[in-house]
Amino acid sequence: MDKSDNLAIYNLVRQPPKEALKEIQAGRMKGKTDINPMWRLKALTENFGMCGVGWKYVITKQWLEAGGKEEQAAFVNIDLFVKVEGEWSAAIPGTGGSSFVAAERNGMYTSDECFKMALTDAISVACKALGVAADVYWNSDRSKYDKPPVPAEPQKPVTQKPVEQKPSEQKPTVSLPISWPKFWAEMNRLGYSEEQVHAFAKTDSLKEWNKLMLDELWLDIKASKNKGDK
Repeated sequence: MDKSDNLAIYNLVRQPPKEALKEIQAGRMKGKTDINPMWRLKALTENFGMCGVGWKYVITKQWLEAGGKEEQAAFVNIDLFVKVEGEWSAAIPGTGGSSFVAAERNGMYTSDECFKMALTDAISVACKALGVAADVYWNSDRSKYDKPPVPAEPQKPVTQKPVEQKPSEQKPTVSLPISWPKFWAEMNRLGYSEEQVHAFAKTDSLKEWNKLMLDELWLDIKASKNKGDK
């Protein structure tokens, strides 16, 4: 295929018809779009030929994984192949999953179609690489014929006036310890022994404490002293 045709298939399959789309009404995917899986198979057949002749897939792995609350999930790995100008493509991988054992309102539910649904999911994942339903997954990927969105007018920043504090509401300036000697001198002035300071700080040693930690400890002890909690 000529380089100028690199997007030929992509552009043919990027937008599913409206009848193949349905909005999801509930669950974690509420509000997103569900794509009829048969449309993907039709798109592959229209553009490459019938299954097994123009496109095909090979299941490379199927397995179960345990989840929470005794739940289990089924997974399928596939390799998708498409034929272009008489030659098979390299493998296009896809992984899909579905619930095998799920916790529902009425108890645990076991699905006997989990691997079938996981296979359908895996095909959809592999098809993404070809651009199948691309506009649903990436609605900002527009062609040159679409009108560009009108840019929003920039909003002026809102400036807030500083709130003036009344004299009674202003926080007093606090002088903090600047050295170990001053810290211990302040502790002695407050009537705290070294053992009491360690007990208050819940530690056996303050040797590894930095200035900020000492400052906070000093403020906490001073506040406790003022409340009468010695």
